Amino acid sequence: MTGSLLEVIALNVRDAVAAEQGGADRLEVVADMAADGLTPAPETVAAIAAECPLPQMVMLRLDASFTADADVLDRLSRDAKALAQAGAAGFVFGFLDGAGTVDLAATEALIHAVSPLPWTFHRAVDQAADVHAAWRAVRLLPNLATVLTSGAPTGVGDGLPVLKGRAEAGDASIILAGGGLKPRHVPALLDYGIRAFHIGSAVRESWSDPVDWGLVRRWRALVDRD
Repeated sequence: MTGSLLEVIALNVRDAVAAEQGGADRLEVVADMAADGLTPAPETVAAIAAECPLPQMVMLRLDASFTADADVLDRLSRDAKALAQAGAAGFVFGFLDGAGTVDLAATEALIHAVSPLPWTFHRAVDQAADVHAAWRAVRLLPNLATVLTSGAPTGVGDGLPVLKGRAEAGDASIILAGGGLKPRHVPALLDYGIRAFHIGSAVRESWSDPVDWGLVRRWRALVDRD
């Protein structure tokens, strides 16, 4: 890996290969971006693994909400096992309860289910009723690789002050900046000490179009700039 980590959303093999060609370090593999990313089929993960060596962080999410009851957790635990066997290198998940606080019981249950693989807490953290309390809860969880965050529900542009504050609080090493990320945001994030970046729509014309390796290459150069 180069100086910064660049993660690209992949829906299929074509996306994954283009991301690799453009210089990405890691994939987030999802299905159904109309619902903001749901669990993909094990067959998709296996097909990507056969054609692309990049690590796959695979989404575990059944619907567009950030909540999970016992039935959902059971289903996701079974899905995680099949996805790990198919080639997942880690997973992406995270849950809030009805009050908007981190659902530690649900999140820890899935951490246990995917252990020893690493995981990313996704942008549910930006939707929490108390973002700072959510960060305090999440950062102490085991096997946490990164926290995918824009700092605000509306995107990185509005969340830069929160991301700066989290970096100053010592969390720069686990921040994966994404969600409305634009090239103009990168210099400030680098100044904060953030070195992991997540992109999806920024490297394709639309979600019905494939990843453009040339756009990935431009982001590669951008996030590696001193």
